[in-house]
Amino acid sequence: MEFFRIRKDIPFMRHALVFNVISLITFLLAVFFLATKGLHFSVEFTGGTLMEVRYAQAPDLENLRKKLESDGFSEPQVQNFGSSTDVLIRVPLASDGDSNKVSERVLASLNTVDAANLPELKRVEFVGPQVGKELASDGAMALLLVIIGIVAYLAVRFEWRFAISAIIANLHDVIIILGCFALFQWEFSLPVLAAVLAVLGYSVNESVVVFDRVRETFKKQKKMTTPQVLDHAITSTISRTIITHGSTQLMVTSMLIFGGPALHYFALALTIGICFGIYSSVLVASPLVMWLGVSREQFIPKLKVEKQEAVV
Repeated sequence: MEFFRIRKDIPFMRHALVFNVISLITFLLAVFFLATKGLHFSVEFTGGTLMEVRYAQAPDLENLRKKLESDGFSEPQVQNFGSSTDVLIRVPLASDGDSNKVSERVLASLNTVDAANLPELKRVEFVGPQVGKELASDGAMALLLVIIGIVAYLAVRFEWRFAISAIIANLHDVIIILGCFALFQWEFSLPVLAAVLAVLGYSVNESVVVFDRVRETFKKQKKMTTPQVLDHAITSTISRTIITHGSTQLMVTSMLIFGGPALHYFALALTIGICFGIYSSVLVASPLVMWLGVSREQFIPKLKVEKQEAVV
């Protein structure tokens, strides 16, 4: 399906060096912010208290959040859970070590917000620092396993030049997302980790589509040079890219605007990943393939090459 078709190939490879210099600078900045500022981990990773309360009527979450902050709770997370009357509250690990009484203090604080709409405590969970460290290590392991799986898939699916280029482009996307979260100190939670894993799969899919078209063009267009083949492959997939990424971004934007605090950083990570995923798959991976020396001869069976040489 295509909304439009560009008849004349856009010369992307003519500006390949500029695109990759921009990408390299962005990547190095992301690494710098990760090294200097680090990630701002959520309660799941650092430890803290999780409470579920139920109201008779839907409360104003912003008023609850401000009240908790004014009562000394730093960066409390307040969000709806299942319905507008069920509220999930996460409070970071208490610095004074008195974590057992945190839930009582939180409930007492909530009771002063609206005397006509008092909360009913449904559940309390305490995440200790050790559990938080285990979640962090498990999350890092999940990310590593996904990367290894993608590397193995690309190594089998493509010739090594394509595989290396796609791997570099995909890792580039992950580092950029993490660098943005480190720069602005946005909260890095389990939903954000899920978004990073989703972006990995999304980005590799775009790379596969472009590279498949490159191989197809090499076999069909015998008079084209390598840069021309890459330009043609990218140009011919632009309509598909706009349809798939545009429709996905519409959904993500709706979550970003209307999803509230519960989905804000999840949608933000996806937005960054989608934008840089397009950039890396088209303007980073493709030039890398060209510079690694991809050529038409690599896609012609050896028997055909031998016959051509014999005829000559």
